[in-house]
Amino acid sequence: MVYTVTLNPALDYSIQMTEFNLGKLNLSDKAYFLGGGKGINVSKVLKNLGVQSVALGFLGGFTGEFIKEELESKNIKEEFVEVEGNTRVNLKLRNGEVETEIAGISPKITKENLDALLGKLAKLVDGDILVLSGSVPKGIESNVYAEIMKSIKKDVKVIIDTRGEAFEAALEAKPYLVKPNHHELEEFCKKELSSLEEIIEGARIIQQKGALNVIVSMGKDGSLLVTKDGGVYRGNVPKGILRNSVGAGDSMVAGIVSKLALEEDLLTAYKYGISSGSATAFSYDLCTETEVLTLLNEIIISKI
Repeated sequence: MVYTVTLNPALDYSIQMTEFNLGKLNLSDKAYFLGGGKGINVSKVLKNLGVQSVALGFLGGFTGEFIKEELESKNIKEEFVEVEGNTRVNLKLRNGEVETEIAGISPKITKENLDALLGKLAKLVDGDILVLSGSVPKGIESNVYAEIMKSIKKDVKVIIDTRGEAFEAALEAKPYLVKPNHHELEEFCKKELSSLEEIIEGARIIQQKGALNVIVSMGKDGSLLVTKDGGVYRGNVPKGILRNSVGAGDSMVAGIVSKLALEEDLLTAYKYGISSGSATAFSYDLCTETEVLTLLNEIIISKI
């Protein structure tokens, strides 16, 4: 079974308008709510790809109920821990080609809430896959992902998709796979990485810190996979029109996990992940299986 954890989910309120005038009454052309959060996105894409998962994390209040109901409507199982207060609301305002985001305030997460989540994760068994992704809310120590991994005593593949202190702390628990982008890798290495050789070296530093396999997303330049046995592979970007960057990274993770869940090898999963991330980037919503399969033959994995 696949489990996704979103510690800091949000109800995204997206507004589209033709014109925005600061300080005046503005009319929306279109507005809608969507349950957001990196782990939640992974669960949604997994469902689109025909793979069941269980979504966990923290939800509270009427905004949390909205997210639960949305997941239920998509037949995605959830076991969120209920917290006091409302799950945050993020505002996404799109005016023509300009998009402005305002992040809401997260509810307080108590030690009892965290212990309840750890209790739910204690049921994982050998062969399960755990995706830990997204930011860490205030009130929780930055090493929470490392603590979650250390609390699991079974042979579970853990995929980490976060940044900053939470990412660095998680490495010591030896995750199966991490997926920083180019900018996040530079943040980790605390220096600019201009050449392919420097990016590969940065990925190997992450491995030295504990991660078994590393994927580095490089935008239009594709991505790199550095495996635990020392192999280095580069994946291209298929041709398409960029329509949506939100959720592309989560879709890549979901594509990879969907194949690992079927016990496919990592290279096969990597190729499917590239196709999944690209399919979301080329559409206005999270990718469908048909969109992923359409792009799959365009993905070329080259050994470096």
